[in-house]
Amino acid sequence: MKRLLVTVAVSLILALPALAQPDQHGDAQHEQHQGGRPEQHEGGHYIPEHGPPPAQAPHPAPEDRHYGDQPGHPEEPHVHPNGQWIGHDSGRDDIHYHLDPPWEHGHFTGGFGPHHVWRLEGGGPSRFWFDGFYFSVAPYDVGFCHDWLWDSDDIVLYEDPDHIGWYLAYNVRLGTYVHVMFLGR
Repeated sequence: MKRLLVTVAVSLILALPALAQPDQHGDAQHEQHQGGRPEQHEGGHYIPEHGPPPAQAPHPAPEDRHYGDQPGHPEEPHVHPNGQWIGHDSGRDDIHYHLDPPWEHGHFTGGFGPHHVWRLEGGGPSRFWFDGFYFSVAPYDVGFCHDWLWDSDDIVLYEDPDHIGWYLAYNVRLGTYVHVMFLGR
């Protein structure tokens, strides 16, 4: 009996370091929703089920665009609770998002959409990161993320159907989004 107790105790002691290891996405850095449609994230806005559709009829993007489409809505590109992406309508030929070559640093493979909520860990618009993945905000969009908290906001990434080489980073706290480029891991 004593030998059995010693064996169990040693096994538990040896197992403790494995139990203390963070999951594959880092403790509290990545929240994966299980089942159902996440309507709203704790402490934040609605999380879109999917990214925007491709632009049907591209609109020229004037330099002085305003996105506050309704009273109380942000002046930044944002998403309505019905899934409508406000401000993502300039189409494939928008020079502001042209990259040559696209995907210079590879493709992001960490997960897209509402089932992958990522916690920002630091940086700023020119270079930010989470869970070892690095990104930068499109120069044209830098003014749209002036109130992001680069060390604590939650974001959700979506693939951009119009602008090759870019992703859309949706800020859950603010309900706004910007174009981002993957810089690698």
